[in-house]
Formats: sequence, structure tokens, C-alpha cells
Amino acid sequence: MPRLKLTLPEGTDFETQLNVRVTDLNYGNHLANQALLGMLHEARVRFLAYLNYTELGNATTPGIILADVEIQFRHEAFLADQLNIALRVDQLNRVGFDLYYRVSNVADQTEIALAKTSIVFFDYHTTHKRASMPASFEQAINAIREKHEKIRKQQP
Repeated sequence: MPRLKLTLPEGTDFETQLNVRVTDLNYGNHLANQALLGMLHEARVRFLAYLNYTELGNATTPGIILADVEIQFRHEAFLADQLNIALRVDQLNRVGFDLYYRVSNVADQTEIALAKTSIVFFDYHTTHKRASMPASFEQAINAIREKHEKIRKQQP
């Protein structure tokens, strides 16, 4: 049976760290698959907050809804491991985008998982249907990329 193979786009738009908690472990005593999905969700919420967005949106700005997810497990993670989750937006379109994640162990840089979520903008407040991507979202993505590029150019 062929395995899922994710190819992540170059670059990082946002990074955050989360620790593996005892409630994140499965019977094999390592990070459980549903717990990793929860960590990706937490990282996504933090990223949206960084962009001044929320998953629910508001009366004038649509929120987001998860359309699908792909996860490729690469290595185990254990209790108290600190994980770095790097995110990258790609495939922006009229109603959504793909969000890629690279999960690695902070201590030894071991790659724990790769993931992709397909995100759709969604009007939770009036129509309860998908919505167009707000121009301000794409502008926010471009602004953080410009900021990261300036920082990169300043480094020796």
C-alpha cells in the first residue's frame, strides 16, 4: 500500500511551541494521533491570532472551517517533549487556502510529523455557508512574509 507523501512549500509564516502532555499519550506511551491533530488546531488558532483573525470571525469578517486534513507521521514524540510547529500558507484561492505544518522536536530537531489542512472561509454569523476570502487576510500574509524577508536579509 502506498504511503501518503506530503511536500511542504518553502518558508515559514509562523512558529509556535507546545509541550507533549500526559493526556496527549496513547497506549504506546507516545504522542497519540488525535492529540497531534489537537496540537495542529492550537497552532492554527495561535497563527490566526498573530494575524488578528479568529476561527469564528465576526459580523463583517468570515471565520474559517476545516475542509480536510492530511498527516504524515515521521517519528514518535514522548511526554514533556517540546515540539516546534512551523506553519506555511499556500494555495490561496477565492474561498480558502492550504495550511502546511512541520512538527519537530525542539531538543534534537527530529521531524515528528508533516501535515496539511485545507481551510475554507465560512460565514458563521449570517448565511452559514462558505464565504470569500477577505482581502485583508491575503494582505496580512503578504505583510508577515515581507517582514520575514527583511529580517532574513539583515542576517549575516
